[in-house]
Amino acid sequence: MFERDIRKHFIGEVEDYENGLVRVVGHVFVIEDPKENVFRKKPELRTRVISLNSGEVFVNILPPTVDLEKIRYEGVGHDMRVTDGSGWHLDIKEFGWT
Repeated sequence: MFERDIRKHFIGEVEDYENGLVRVVGHVFVIEDPKENVFRKKPELRTRVISLNSGEVFVNILPPTVDLEKIRYEGVGHDMRVTDGSGWHLDIKEFGWT
């Protein structure tokens, strides 16, 4: 990743899997302004095919109770986490956030 690249995450649900490829449907979240460091959800639903064999993709499996439509990113102190507003959250500070 280059410093000026747009940071983005994809959060979705697996529709199909075959030979290391997954077809997922969900939303893209992007940081459009690196100075702001805020992820914004793109409203349109997207379908992606992702290779799990590439070694270039991090995959986090979310609990089935997570409401994907309510996912948001929030800063808590110096940490960044993903939550759906329930008691669940995923700390993403470990992925190199500053």
